[in-house]
Amino acid sequence: MSNIICQQLIKELESEERATRKCLERIPMELSDYKPHEKSMAMGYLALLVAEIPKWITHIIEKSEIDFVTFNHFQPKTTQELVNHFDENMKGAKTSLQKITDEDLSEQFYLKREGKTLFSSPKLDNLGSSINHMVHHRGQLTVYMRLNDIPVPSIYGPSADEKVF
Repeated sequence: MSNIICQQLIKELESEERATRKCLERIPMELSDYKPHEKSMAMGYLALLVAEIPKWITHIIEKSEIDFVTFNHFQPKTTQELVNHFDENMKGAKTSLQKITDEDLSEQFYLKREGKTLFSSPKLDNLGSSINHMVHHRGQLTVYMRLNDIPVPSIYGPSADEKVF
């Protein structure tokens, strides 16, 4: 029983963890309702989404499903609570990945709404896309940060606000 793919996914999560945490640490709760456009997500919801995507990984592995209606969202009152939630979700995701084998990744995952299956595919497909999803929304969050004069951290290289890593 192999765990090579799972170890690679852990490594990928860990490579995104520092920059994601640095972004979340800078999100002021008083700007939670900020939207750059009427069709945009509110900054607070976007930050929570970024913090909770690692929790999706735990659900994919341990529960084999996420139901939009029953998935409980955390309600952070402070930036520190948001960051702590992200840290807990990252720890849970990595722990879940350490406990399974690569063979387990071929099992089905189900995305549901009120118990009705909307989408189904192998767990492996959803784990990789969840990490990509987190990175995508973190990128959106950095735009919100820039528009609100919140210093954007170095992510894959220097930013206009942080010249060195």
